[in-house]
Amino acid sequence: MRLPGPDGDRGVYGISVAAELVGIGVQNLRLYEARGLLQPERTEGGTRRYSPNDLERLRHISDLLEAGLNLAGIAMVLDLETQNTQLRADRDQQQRPNTASNPPASSRGLAPMPGPPMPGPPMPGPPT
Repeated sequence: MRLPGPDGDRGVYGISVAAELVGIGVQNLRLYEARGLLQPERTEGGTRRYSPNDLERLRHISDLLEAGLNLAGIAMVLDLETQNTQLRADRDQQQRPNTASNPPASSRGLAPMPGPPMPGPPMPGPPT
């Protein structure tokens, strides 16, 4: 019987263990949650459970604090990083179908053009 591998999103660490692993006080973990910087899983009884991904996010928050950002600034950075990741994933998703439906010229039996690309028509200069 094979046991399932580790899941980076599964909450397995209690708050005191997570705080010790990351080197942050328990009260700070509660504050970060209250400010919306992370959302640990909760058991049915309401106990917080931190995942390995949560611990990595906490380390990132610590790095940003050391760089001089306040919690509001960190929230903005984390949101922008999330948006950036989503935009990159969307772009990659859009590019995949294009490459499948439009294979490169060499695979269609066409030879690539030698040399640099041809310049376009000259741009008009400033009025004289």
